[in-house]
Amino acid sequence: QVMLAESGGGLVQAGGSLTLSCTASGRTFDSLAMGWFRQAPGKGRQIVALISRDGLNTYYTDSVKGRFTISRDNAKNTVALQMNNLQREDTAIYYCAAEVTPYIYTEIEFWTFWGQGTQVTVSS
Repeated sequence: QVMLAESGGGLVQAGGSLTLSCTASGRTFDSLAMGWFRQAPGKGRQIVALISRDGLNTYYTDSVKGRFTISRDNAKNTVALQMNNLQREDTAIYYCAAEVTPYIYTEIEFWTFWGQGTQVTVSS
């Protein structure tokens, strides 16, 4: 079992920045691929960014490329999502997820462990 706890959400004006953090416990962190997902009101959950367990491979959905950066610190059991130039369409609940795998999967159904989510609201 893997427990995930997100933090860092909040209200920010368009063009601003936020950093989300997720702390994992219950399993050796460097055995876990990690990801950030989001769900906007009335929409399905979508991938935002993924990172492999060694941090060497990343994936970003097109709408956040160049604005968001995913990173991990295996010594601290944390994964972060730095979000710059936030736009109203980034408003969503952001979820941290983990999977025991050396790969990163772009299919949401492959991700087993989920946090409770943190709200990000971008105002105009």
